[in-house]
Amino acid sequence: MNQPTSSAPRIRLGAQLWSQHTDWPAIRDAAVAAEAVGWDSVWTWDHLLAIFGPADQPILEGWTTLAALSSVTSRLQLGLMVGANTFRNPGLTAKLATTLDHVSGGRAILGIGGAWFEREHEAFGIDFGAGFGERLDRLDEAVMLLRRLLDGERITHEGRFYQFHDALCEPRPIQPHLPILIGGSGPKKTLRTTALRGDLWNTAGTIEETRTRLEILDAHCADVGRDRSEIELTVSFPVLIRDRQADAEAAWASLIGSNGTIHAGAVPHLYGNPEQVADAIRPYVELGFSTIIARLPAPYDLETIERMIEVRNLLSGG
Repeated sequence: MNQPTSSAPRIRLGAQLWSQHTDWPAIRDAAVAAEAVGWDSVWTWDHLLAIFGPADQPILEGWTTLAALSSVTSRLQLGLMVGANTFRNPGLTAKLATTLDHVSGGRAILGIGGAWFEREHEAFGIDFGAGFGERLDRLDEAVMLLRRLLDGERITHEGRFYQFHDALCEPRPIQPHLPILIGGSGPKKTLRTTALRGDLWNTAGTIEETRTRLEILDAHCADVGRDRSEIELTVSFPVLIRDRQADAEAAWASLIGSNGTIHAGAVPHLYGNPEQVADAIRPYVELGFSTIIARLPAPYDLETIERMIEVRNLLSGG
């Protein structure tokens, strides 16, 4: 596995603004605040129903939200964490990402995964496929087509899941190589798709789980002849910052409780002061993770948005 370098890395911060239990002014203001203090990217979901707490909570659509955020920001990269491949034909996804790249001035990242939330597929009559393995096979074929379309290829394709007939994506994205982020950690399929065609990879979990997944990704990269250093490693955590840990835990309980739940997924939750949060993240940085995504439920915590910059400085040696 690639070894970490001795010099302090350049750490990038991404704000994953939950699109449930919120409204446009709130998500707009949180993104503007993140850009003002120096975050690098903003992400939101691609869901049609709320995924934490009651499913019938209000939730905003992802691609439209990103396009709207592009008009009130000027520097932040913008992406879905992550897009549901089942929702759209990859030709449509390529056009959405390309259009976002144009309206944002070249700031789009195409985040995509296999999809997992069966309830929203059932609610809206979207084909969920025959099982998890089939959805990941569909994802692999879609990512292959997305890369070719974004790179300007004219495609005729008769595949297991998709059929294209002289398809192309014009205009091309502003970015010469619009990056594709793949979310998920399936050892046999998702990580192989990442090794083949991913520009970024997102995961979440304990340091032991993450180390094991990274070793698997390394093996897939070696198998397909890919230098794993070409793939930007991203990891996400729920985060809330206060000077006192007890205050952070209390603020988190109130915030997450307003979403009708008690946690933000089966992943490490980071509460406390910037030093405590940086200490929890540092082992991931030592593994090579250079982009830290903070999971930020609404109502978005402004103190955390402002003080994550302190965490970045600590991790970067600043």
